[in-house]
Amino acid sequence: MADRRTIHRTTHLNVDELPTGQITRVYVEIVADGLASDILIPILVARGRKPGPVYGLTAAVHGNELNGIRVIHDIFQHLDIANLRGTLCGVVCVNVPGLHANERYIYRSFDLNHTFPGKADGNVARLYASRLLERIIDQFDFLVDLHTASFGRVNSLYVRADLENEQTRSMAARLRPQIVVHNPASDHTLRGAAMERGIPSITVEVGDPQRFQYRYVKSTRQGIRDLLADAEMLPRKRRKDARTPIFCARSYWMYTDRGGILEVIPDVATRVVEGERIARVRDAFGDVIREYHAPHDGVVIGKSVNPISPTGSRILHIGVEMDDARAEALVPPEVFEE
Repeated sequence: MADRRTIHRTTHLNVDELPTGQITRVYVEIVADGLASDILIPILVARGRKPGPVYGLTAAVHGNELNGIRVIHDIFQHLDIANLRGTLCGVVCVNVPGLHANERYIYRSFDLNHTFPGKADGNVARLYASRLLERIIDQFDFLVDLHTASFGRVNSLYVRADLENEQTRSMAARLRPQIVVHNPASDHTLRGAAMERGIPSITVEVGDPQRFQYRYVKSTRQGIRDLLADAEMLPRKRRKDARTPIFCARSYWMYTDRGGILEVIPDVATRVVEGERIARVRDAFGDVIREYHAPHDGVVIGKSVNPISPTGSRILHIGVEMDDARAEALVPPEVFEE
């Protein structure tokens, strides 16, 4: 491993200029703050001695989504650089201002993950997004974008991917999360911008915000290693605890139509059946004033854990499962093997 005190600083990531056979620490300049100090994005870059793809990992596009940071650290700490082909890049924190402010957004106002591809002469969020793509993401041949739930919510370990795209459906299935949701890249996300640039990309939602969850971190790290093996960057290694994900054709959030004190009943990654009570709302005196039931069979992808819920608050994120035949037709057969 490279000397921890040696950090390369640049305005553009260029992996071809970095040494092979080791891990290099890089700071990439993106913007400057109000006192002219540069905002630096930290990146770990592992280059093998043999040629291969450039695989990118990004974390903390939202400043409160920390599990992805630990995933990247974990991957690089376990990486056998001697057996690596190609290059692995871990963008430890995308939204540096948001992380410093303990905020989801960038500069408290902009959702960076709905700003891509940005604009070179736009406001700070659009400029930040544009430079991120140009200075870092364009180096990648593949991208795994690591997220979590936001404040007041919790998530399962799930993947959003375009399952009609052969490469991204393979990536989603081989990562082996609890749930995979078909979700074509859109709405100005980093994943969508990367896909438009021809970079196969998936979004991995790694549990809950503002914390490290080591069970999810370990599973995600093992899944990403499987992706690197599938890209012929590392030797194949059988996972002992690999699961078959639940595949969903679509998903959506349910919302309250009455404010109050909310209790959501089912746990994440569990199935619900049509008519099952999933939540109740109480008034200030503790009396139940609303009950909510599952509109159909499904799986709980995420849910609200904030009891104080005005009208229109999120209840749970429900996935509509694919039938087995469609799921088997979409994903690599070995995913279904024991």
